[in-house]
Amino acid sequence: MLALIPAHDEAERIAASIAALYRQEQPPHRVVVVADNCTDDTVEIARANGATVIESRDNRHKKAGALNQALGRLMAHLDDTDMVLVQDADTMLQPSFLASAVAALDGTVGAVGGIFYGEKGGGLLGALQRIEFHRYAREIARREFRADVLTGTATLFRVATLREVRQARLDGLIGGGTSYYSLASLTEDDEITKAVRTLGYRTLSPPGCGVVTEVMTSLPKLWHQRLRWQRGALENLRDYGWTKVTAPYILRQAFMGLSVLFLALYLVFTSWMLARGKPEFTPFWIAVGLVFVAEKVVTARGAGWKYQLLAGTLAVELAYDVFQHAVYIRSLWDMARRREEHWRAT
Repeated sequence: MLALIPAHDEAERIAASIAALYRQEQPPHRVVVVADNCTDDTVEIARANGATVIESRDNRHKKAGALNQALGRLMAHLDDTDMVLVQDADTMLQPSFLASAVAALDGTVGAVGGIFYGEKGGGLLGALQRIEFHRYAREIARREFRADVLTGTATLFRVATLREVRQARLDGLIGGGTSYYSLASLTEDDEITKAVRTLGYRTLSPPGCGVVTEVMTSLPKLWHQRLRWQRGALENLRDYGWTKVTAPYILRQAFMGLSVLFLALYLVFTSWMLARGKPEFTPFWIAVGLVFVAEKVVTARGAGWKYQLLAGTLAVELAYDVFQHAVYIRSLWDMARRREEHWRAT
């Protein structure tokens, strides 16, 4: 088992990520840090903590390009039965991650992704992200641990699967270039999920595959991160078109659009009632608000009672939802205008 950690200026975090790998119940046989245009001490710290370092050369394609360069050098030495873990440098794996992932990799599963949770800190914004991540984990469990995205925070691939993905790109069955990861996508993890599933494999995020990852500590950082995620997801669907693999994703995006519309109508109605000076809420609209609050509180249960109290404050949750909806609308607008979106470090 080979662990790959792409890293760009991650001197503050790389040691903890490597240490978490060596603490695994089933540790990798080799840890390789893929240093991409680093200007800090990432390379030296990685080597001092027991990792092999591969430095990218003339890479202009960010994380995907760095991974493709590293895989191009390493795959020739791996058998189809071997496994490759790809994880972010700002992520720490729970000790059971690799053992649980290996156990889940049967013949029908092409890759196993992590279930990510937010690290401590970040104030109110960090707390809202942690609640969001817990809700996502709850949704994964509800879907019998099917992974709709092989998260870039940490995913274990079969070597045979990666080779099939590359061959499918070479054969023109899927786009994104001629290597393992797509160079055309803003969200390489979302795209490679669709590639793996297009080849007929299942993708899972089973219990035991938890990871703790960075939360954005400012609104501008969160905006750029989510804009890249949302825009990348939409563009991947556009590039793949309507297939049996993409149909559920497309429908989910459509329902997201409906939720944007319904929340906007609810807020407009509420504002209009308040502006009249005589708010007269009917039982129907009161029920709508209570259902909204109840859903927020119940789905935050996994995060703990303090987070449930936060979820029960309607104004805070509404503000965060409005932020997410603004990201969705901006992504659609930029894609419709064919405005180029650039990858920004967060």
